[in-house]
Amino acid sequence: MKADSILSKNGVSYLIPFILITSCFALWGFANDITNPMVKAFSKIFRMSVAEGALVQVAFYGGYFAMAFPAAIFIRKYSYKAGVLLGLGLYAIGAFLFFPAKLTGEYFPFLLAYFVLTCGLSILETSCNPYILSMGPEDSATRRLNLAQSFNPMGSLLGMYVAMNFIQNRLNPLDSAERANLSPEQFEAIKNYDLDVLIAPYLIIGLVILLMLIVIRCVKMPKNGDSVKDVHFAATLKRIFGIRRYREGVIAQFFYIGAQIMCWTFIIQYGTRVFMAEGMGEQAAEVLSQKYNIAAMIFFCCSRFICTFLLRYLNPGKLLMILATAAGALTLGVIFIDGVVGLYCLVAVSGCMSLMFPTIYGIALDGMGEDAKFGAAGLIMAILGGSVLPPLQAAIIDMGSVFGMPAVNISFFIPFICFVVVTAYGKRTSSLKA
Repeated sequence: MKADSILSKNGVSYLIPFILITSCFALWGFANDITNPMVKAFSKIFRMSVAEGALVQVAFYGGYFAMAFPAAIFIRKYSYKAGVLLGLGLYAIGAFLFFPAKLTGEYFPFLLAYFVLTCGLSILETSCNPYILSMGPEDSATRRLNLAQSFNPMGSLLGMYVAMNFIQNRLNPLDSAERANLSPEQFEAIKNYDLDVLIAPYLIIGLVILLMLIVIRCVKMPKNGDSVKDVHFAATLKRIFGIRRYREGVIAQFFYIGAQIMCWTFIIQYGTRVFMAEGMGEQAAEVLSQKYNIAAMIFFCCSRFICTFLLRYLNPGKLLMILATAAGALTLGVIFIDGVVGLYCLVAVSGCMSLMFPTIYGIALDGMGEDAKFGAAGLIMAILGGSVLPPLQAAIIDMGSVFGMPAVNISFFIPFICFVVVTAYGKRTSSLKA
């Protein structure tokens, strides 16, 4: 099949709208992956436990859960384009809220800023994913979404790079133990300095989002799937959750997102323990661990393009099953192989994860038509897995050691269980047409 046929339907080309909407995938990838290292950063800045720092993920992914179905109702009543604009607007407001949060000097206003920001991301993803599915023939919808999602890790890479070079590298070099011994005056001075460092990238991305909002507002966008305006919420929910493929897809997405966020968040803690055991200082170990996180994202990005190509020849469910099985096996390596080899296994897990989100999404929404707007909301609500599961892993990490093994290693049993669930979904849907 020619590449341009993926982005045209009935003689209409969707190339420009596809490029603009695909750029939004990169923008929320940036937000996701500048945030993951902030669990460790906030823990240091406010002298908190890993579990308390993981509240960043609770606020971040809680926003996805809270806004998904309101977003579906909004785009059903108005349009995909209106949903994209509203999502970008809330994204920008949340980013700008980091400034007043810094002025308070408290942790919880930052959680509020994250929540508002991700309410915007929830609307954006609820709008953009099914919008991409509609921009061409239905039989190439999953491939088209995988292609668009391939640009998401490019934004993620930029977010990781900014987090490492413009936040982690610039924070005060005192480690957690040294910060615990500071006087209240010294603690406040260092905290204020670190918060100034932390908020700057968020304020800049807020300006970028505003510019993107203006561009999309001024460009004529297609109205695919915008013909039905009536909202029959209860009846639609009953109809879509009556479809086994969809219902189980929501469950699989919940566990996949949880695994993804855990692997990308706690690679910092895992790598820091490995490198500090070799005699490295805490900040240097954190920065080096972030480099491994960037390597994982590069692997994820390359694998996404490869898997998009493979979907031309392989059944989506079958490929999903194969990659989830491999991810589970590598996670066992993370748990039981200590040292840098275990860290290599954790990096390799990202290559297996690359296909999972858009493929689960595409399989679950296959053939839904106008119901895809509400179906998309359910799948975006499943991102709640990124809010619920990381604190469980963080609580294990805070234990220090379990059964004589490093707790951070043992904690990866939670992502392992998640990959088992995704494997089962891939197997159950492997009979579907590619």
